[in-house]
Amino acid sequence: MPARVRKNDTVSIIKGRDKGRTGKVLEIFPKTQMCIVEKVSVVKRHQKAKAQGGQPAGIVEKTMKIHLCKVMPFDGSAKKASRIRFEVKGKEKIRTFVKSGKAVSNG
Repeated sequence: MPARVRKNDTVSIIKGRDKGRTGKVLEIFPKTQMCIVEKVSVVKRHQKAKAQGGQPAGIVEKTMKIHLCKVMPFDGSAKKASRIRFEVKGKEKIRTFVKSGKAVSNG
């Protein structure tokens, strides 16, 4: 399956409690079809103190994985989430937004 969402892409959340928020993809897990999006799906977890690592006990905020079916690439020029189309120009395969027709830029 082609990679429609890649690392450093800006995505919009289309399902769940964070619906409507946008963020940058920090990491992709292709085998489980999950990704980590910056400042999205943040939860609080209780943590035990670890003597070896020097970590104190307390409540820490942790960014959780989110399934790829719940994110959609965000088109900055159209200010909307858009699907991605693959176009072949010469010997190069380019990802473009369906709504605006512009090429997807990483970053």
